[in-house]
Amino acid sequence: MPVLPDRVNPASEQYVANRAALQAQVDAHDEQLRLVNLGGGEKYIARHRQRGKMLVRERIEALLDPGAPFLELSPLAAWGSQFPVGAGAVAGIGVVEGVECMITGSDPTMRGGASNPYTLKKNLRIN
Repeated sequence: MPVLPDRVNPASEQYVANRAALQAQVDAHDEQLRLVNLGGGEKYIARHRQRGKMLVRERIEALLDPGAPFLELSPLAAWGSQFPVGAGAVAGIGVVEGVECMITGSDPTMRGGASNPYTLKKNLRIN
């Protein structure tokens, strides 16, 4: 298979401007994912840990086969709404005892694990 020629000039002004704009969008996306992974925040995570409980992503990781990947679906559900980003639930595909499975879990650090319209929509889409 022939290799396609590369005509991108990384020194051009347009390339530099496009790269900076895309990097800003990637950074904003990464920040939203960081917020999702924090769940309900440090206060509620600490309370959950004091009770001797695992966080939702820790429970999923313990369920998966060692070293198995987890493909999280819709981590930014409810983004831009009045509800917490991630819709208070984690859903994805992982391998448990050699079988690919759909795995879901509620995040109790977000509003006590209460459902909202986006949680329902996310659960309906993954089932």
